[in-house]
Amino acid sequence: MVTAERKYLRCFQKETQTGEDGYPQYHRRSPEDGGIVTQIKGNNVDNRWVVPYNPVLSRTFNAHINVEFYNSVKSIKYICKYVNKRTDQATFSVEYQDEVTRYESGRYISSSEAVWWILCFPIHERFPPVMHLSVHLENGQTVYFTKDSAIHKIINPQKTTLMAFFELCQVDNFAKTLLYCEVPAYYVWKNSKFYRRKKGKAVSGYPESKKDQVLRRVYTVHSGNAEWSIYIVQPSFQAACKALGLLEDDAHWNSTLEEASISESLNKIREFFAIILVFCQIGDPMKLWEKHRDSLSEDVKKQIEAQQGNIDLYLDIVYSQCLILLEDIVISMSGKALLQFGFLSPSREARFTISNHQYVKELAYDTVHLNEIVAENIPKLNQELKEIYDKILNSISSNSGQCYFLDSPGGTGKTFLINLLLAKIRCERSIAIAVASSGIAATLIHGGKTAHSAFKLPLNLHHSESVNCNISKQSDMAHVLREAKLIICDECTMAHKKVIEALNRTLQDIRGYNQIMGGLTVLLSGDFRQTLPVVLRGTRADIVKACLKTSFLWPHIKVVSLRINMRVHLQHDLRAEKVFQTTH
Repeated sequence: MVTAERKYLRCFQKETQTGEDGYPQYHRRSPEDGGIVTQIKGNNVDNRWVVPYNPVLSRTFNAHINVEFYNSVKSIKYICKYVNKRTDQATFSVEYQDEVTRYESGRYISSSEAVWWILCFPIHERFPPVMHLSVHLENGQTVYFTKDSAIHKIINPQKTTLMAFFELCQVDNFAKTLLYCEVPAYYVWKNSKFYRRKKGKAVSGYPESKKDQVLRRVYTVHSGNAEWSIYIVQPSFQAACKALGLLEDDAHWNSTLEEASISESLNKIREFFAIILVFCQIGDPMKLWEKHRDSLSEDVKKQIEAQQGNIDLYLDIVYSQCLILLEDIVISMSGKALLQFGFLSPSREARFTISNHQYVKELAYDTVHLNEIVAENIPKLNQELKEIYDKILNSISSNSGQCYFLDSPGGTGKTFLINLLLAKIRCERSIAIAVASSGIAATLIHGGKTAHSAFKLPLNLHHSESVNCNISKQSDMAHVLREAKLIICDECTMAHKKVIEALNRTLQDIRGYNQIMGGLTVLLSGDFRQTLPVVLRGTRADIVKACLKTSFLWPHIKVVSLRINMRVHLQHDLRAEKVFQTTH
């Protein structure tokens, strides 16, 4: 028996085994192991083609019956899918064309549901009932009111289950023996008050009380509201829980931080500690801090040690600086200070600060040498280069945030102009970021990097519609982008348009402006007559679609062009002039 079902041919098996998907891999003998080979329509068919079957059933019903042994939920779902295989509802039109019966809607009932209705089995039920129990501090209950009932609701707020429980304990001796979560089993909640149940099992010692099956559900207390947990005379409710030994051990958080300190950066470890502090219910935050404060403050320690030498005299300042960094992260996450988590408030009048290394690196240029370069090269600019040079500087000085595309064929002085602009901005102790699409192009620019390296672009940006750079608003790079005066992207015609779009979204988010590129002056440069974006297995239409000119940003970009071949003017290369005129 053969079949064209998917996954055939099957493999030969020396013995039956259970498959990963729940279906067994049956014993199938190979011809070398005594398996039978037959001819069907001129083709050799062996045991790899045989569908599992039952000979007795096939003879009884005179038909081939597929038999499979199953032991997983997937198999059961497969069967139920075919038993009930149709839509739940269908809309159909009838032959009559009057307005009433033109369209009728009918509901399809499967065979299993029809039998269930015929035999009068219950369709649904709710048991046992569930009672929600509120948790809040004194005068901290939620009050719902309208414009007309605001004054009345505030003066006479509605009682909650917790308030009613306290009142019940004052007048009912049996209620005093119960915990708050046990009350719904013996009392019903009606008209903002607890009443004894009239149905249920009798309670020994209290003949008037009845017990019934009820699920009690106390509203979840968020970890940030740890003071709601219990009422015992202590400095805080969390301290009372700690005194009674009701808090969980922090061993798993301790081991997690130890593991993170091996491979993660210090900023990531501090962010992780802040997440644990804010969103997880730590039993003893101070104890966890004392265990890991050395690993959390390594960068602070190294910086102060480089400045002062003997670090042992400044450990208090080191830990205080680390707590300041940690508190800044906690405030950005929850709006709470460390004081609310059991820490002492760190002193912010410290003598040492952690510098932004990327920011310092962007300003660490020799301004004297750069001034010499600017003074030497400005007179070399021709009329085209001088006009573009002035446009870029005017956009920076006026904070107009223009975005330019420099259309520059080879030999027109594009790299010369870019390096001169970078030198001009950097010699004034301002930040100018230079990137390129490829590493080779980046080496021709002073301080250049690849766009993926500088802006943390994702590698799979071709598969996403809305791409963003992997730069958080609290990172060092975000501070650099906020303070930057100019960004230059060379050879952008080789890059996918989503690279520039991702940079635009990131700059708007970090700088807080909806203007193109976040209001920052950006110079894009390249030549569309040269290499276009590479699209894997893409057609010509795919390549054109990936170009910058098809981006929604292109109408907002001002195009400036260079047409004078500087190689011909400076080196009198007639061959270069002929090639330039032919190709451009």
